[in-house]
Amino acid sequence: LQGIFVLGLPYALLHSGYSGLLLIVLAAALCCYTGKILIACLYEENEDGQLTRVRDTYEDIANACCKKLSPSLGGVVVNMTQVVELIMTCILYLVVSGNLLSHSFPYVPMTEKTWSVIAFVTLLPCIFIRTLKIVSKLSQLCSLVHFVIIFVVITYCLTQMHQWSWAKFRLSLEFEDFLVSVGVIIFSYTSQIFLPTLEGNMKNPGEFTCMLNWTHFFACILKTTFALTAFLTWGEKTKEVITDNLPSFLETLVNLCLLTKALLSYPLPFFAATEIVYSCISKDNHSNYRSPLLALTVRGSFLLLTLLMAMFTPHFALLMGLSGSVTGAAMTFLLPSLFHLKLKWKKLSLLEKCADISVFILGFLCSLAGIVCSIKGLLEVFG
Repeated sequence: LQGIFVLGLPYALLHSGYSGLLLIVLAAALCCYTGKILIACLYEENEDGQLTRVRDTYEDIANACCKKLSPSLGGVVVNMTQVVELIMTCILYLVVSGNLLSHSFPYVPMTEKTWSVIAFVTLLPCIFIRTLKIVSKLSQLCSLVHFVIIFVVITYCLTQMHQWSWAKFRLSLEFEDFLVSVGVIIFSYTSQIFLPTLEGNMKNPGEFTCMLNWTHFFACILKTTFALTAFLTWGEKTKEVITDNLPSFLETLVNLCLLTKALLSYPLPFFAATEIVYSCISKDNHSNYRSPLLALTVRGSFLLLTLLMAMFTPHFALLMGLSGSVTGAAMTFLLPSLFHLKLKWKKLSLLEKCADISVFILGFLCSLAGIVCSIKGLLEVFG
């Protein structure tokens, strides 16, 4: 829940004003809700009226919804969407790593692409990751580094309390700038891709709802505190990545922490993407599934693909925004609400149906607006 997007939240407040604070809370509530209904789609009542887990993955849910049309169509669409989003996330981490290394060592005569290659070399051991246990340990370290970054930024901001002013908040909004803020805030919460696996691996799945409530609650508190203190400190001078506002001695330290976070974050989406590919391969060729040669080939191909796209895709930020508007909104809002309506329609109350429909419409509008803005930006860049 505490990804790279968190560092853009103060910039989002710059463009959204007081409404940005409301959006941070609303996004937490909506993403928590869609997480719950997505997990609800994994369960069905048995003959005794007890809930039983009859599905294991996002793909299983999609196939259940589309079985009358095609037994595997829904799963194919969901898998493609997930793989695209995960690969784009991996590419973003490589791009960020190259950028951070370049800014941390400005006197070294190397381009950002060269730095990205160096970062890529440190990620080569990902080829040998075979279990989620290793990924979880790396993710724990990643979370620790992230809290260090947040602590450093908030501590510095608190030393500047004497210059805080609520007058820095904007009352008038520009529509396109506001949409940028919506995208940054919403996508800082997205985690639906990992929820079915997470819930399935919990020692007590019955505590999943409680866990989801508390994690989103604390994430909302932390994001609001971080964004508010940083924006009140720098106001109109707030930059897209808030660490760029820090004094030089702190900026270098935080950039190195961010680099560590980016490299530690890479294995999770990488592992998830390769696991999806493995599951697809296993349906067609059980004998080769998990063979060492196939595993190395798939992982190596994924690693190389992320490096090539990070180095040679022009205007990557705009393309990332375009793919994020399509895949992020779909996996977070559109599909969970649509699947819940499809599978649970007869058992849902009128209020629950209205909630699902409202989330779907909101997700569709956010996605459409993001796509339009991204395409507009691409057209302007390419002249």
